[in-house]
Amino acid sequence: MTIKVFGHKSPDTDSTGSPLIWAWYLSEIKGTPAEAKLLGEPNTEAAFVIEKWGVAKPEIISDVTADDTVVIVDTNNPAELPSQINDADIIQIIDHHKLVGGLETKGPIDITIKPLACTATIMYNLMGPNAAKMTDQIKGLMLSCILSDTLEFRSPTTTDQDKALAEKLAAELNLDLSTYASQMFEAKSDISAFTDAELIRMDSKEFAVDGTKFRVSVLETTAPKIVLDRKASLMESFKTVALEDGVDEVLLFVVDILNEEATLFVPNDLVKTLAEKSFGATVTGDSVVLPGIMSRKKQIIPNLKL
Repeated sequence: MTIKVFGHKSPDTDSTGSPLIWAWYLSEIKGTPAEAKLLGEPNTEAAFVIEKWGVAKPEIISDVTADDTVVIVDTNNPAELPSQINDADIIQIIDHHKLVGGLETKGPIDITIKPLACTATIMYNLMGPNAAKMTDQIKGLMLSCILSDTLEFRSPTTTDQDKALAEKLAAELNLDLSTYASQMFEAKSDISAFTDAELIRMDSKEFAVDGTKFRVSVLETTAPKIVLDRKASLMESFKTVALEDGVDEVLLFVVDILNEEATLFVPNDLVKTLAEKSFGATVTGDSVVLPGIMSRKKQIIPNLKL
C-alpha cells in the first residue's frame, strides 16, 4: 500500500512542497512507499517552486476512500480536506495550525502540531539526523515553503527556528535568500490568468464567526495595484462564490508584502462592522487599509468578531 501525503485544498507553497518533502522522507529514508498528492491546482508561486527545483507536479485528487492510507500535512481541518477523509486510514498529521477537531481515525496515530511558521520546518525537526540526507531538490522545496509562509520573515508567525533553517538551507544551496524570495513573490503576484472566482478561492479558508460562515481569502503580493484595480469585479464575484461554496460572506484581504499591510474589500455593512470591531478600523468606503496585518493565522482569523 502506497501512502498518500497531502495538504489542504487550494494548495499554496507549503501544501505543495511539504507533501513532496514528507513523501520523499517516507519512501527514501524510512523505506515506506509514499506519494505526494494535491487537492487542487497549486498557486502560481507553488508552480514556480516545483518547476525551479525540477519536481514533477503531484497528481491532483478529489477524494479518498476506505482503501487509502494517508498522511495529512499543513492542516487538520476537515473543511479543507476531501469529503470522505474520515473513511481513509489516517496514520499521521503534521501541522502548524490550531487544532480544529472533526477528524476521525481508525486507531491511535502520530500527530505533531507545533507553533512554527511552516510545516516544512517541523518536518526538518522530525527527520533528526536524517535531515543531512536531503537532496538539493528537497532542500529547495523546504526553503521555499519557509520563505512563503513567513513572507521572507515579515510575518509575525516567523520563529527563530524558521529563520535559522532558511538561512542554513540557502547557504547550502548557494542561493541569495532575498533574491530567491523576490522571484517567488513575483511569481505569486502574476494573477493575470485567473478569473475573479479563482483568485478568491486561491488561498482561502472557511471560518465561522458567531454563527456566520465566512470564506477568508488572502492574496499576498508585491504588486497590490494589480489586484486593487479589479476590486469592483472581485466584489461582484463574492456573491457567486459565497452561494456556490455555501458560506454567508467572502472576506478578501490583499496583503502588500513590501509595505507590510493588508487591504480589506468592504462590499456591505456586515463586512464594515466586522472590520471596525475586529481591527479597530474606520471604514469610509468600499475598502480599508489595515497597517501591519500580514498573517491570516495569527492576525486575521483570531481577531474576527461581529
